[in-house]
Amino acid sequence: MPRGPSPTPKSAPEYLLIDISNSFTKFASASRDALRRVSCLPTPGLTRRAFASMRRPGQKIVLSSVVPDKARLALKAFAREAARGLLLTVSPSLDLGAGIDYPRPSSIGADRLANAAAVRHLYGAPAVVVDFGTAVTFDILSPEGNYIGGVIAPGLEAMTDYLFDRTALLPRIRPSEPASAIGKSTRAAMLAGAVYGYRGLVREILAQIRRELGVRRPLHVVATGGYATLISARLPEIKRIHPNLTLEGLRIIGNLNFH
Repeated sequence: MPRGPSPTPKSAPEYLLIDISNSFTKFASASRDALRRVSCLPTPGLTRRAFASMRRPGQKIVLSSVVPDKARLALKAFAREAARGLLLTVSPSLDLGAGIDYPRPSSIGADRLANAAAVRHLYGAPAVVVDFGTAVTFDILSPEGNYIGGVIAPGLEAMTDYLFDRTALLPRIRPSEPASAIGKSTRAAMLAGAVYGYRGLVREILAQIRRELGVRRPLHVVATGGYATLISARLPEIKRIHPNLTLEGLRIIGNLNFH
């Protein structure tokens, strides 16, 4: 399994890790071998000043973004670090510790590359990362440890918000564990449809991925993202939940590419 350089003492917050997603942005300080403090801010409200305020002298910065305008703000905020070679923006050209076997590597989201780096390093291959964000994404590593593709489906909140936005009488709901599959109110019926239906979506996609991989050895299935705990609770197909998997991937990419 790929390994980064030898770790420095845990007291050294060597990295600032930034994962910009559509809804929220996570920031973490980290040493070479562990995440330290993790914070989260709504992505729409981020400014250049907000990015700059996270910076600490001497830190190396690893940036992943799926929101181009916020990425541009971050690059402006960290222009001095970039000029000194202290900024990495995640892309397929970096050493990820995992190969890429994909027709257009440049079209792979930076967060998905970070997830691939993390799962390869922490769990091995073959593997599937299920990331429950604004969209739910499935990222697949072959038995050889190569990123070979994935699946993108609507996120859980996107599905429930769509019903609220497009109907006159259905309320907005906050997904949580249903009391029963048979709803005794409109809200309870929506909750059952959302959570049980979403688990069915995830289960069927994982089953199809497993069939197409055709592997007999154990398949590592790791969940991350906002609704990972809720949806994975009744899905035996998902063996592990790692809330900060993407940030771990950024830390690993930092280890592999900063020298």
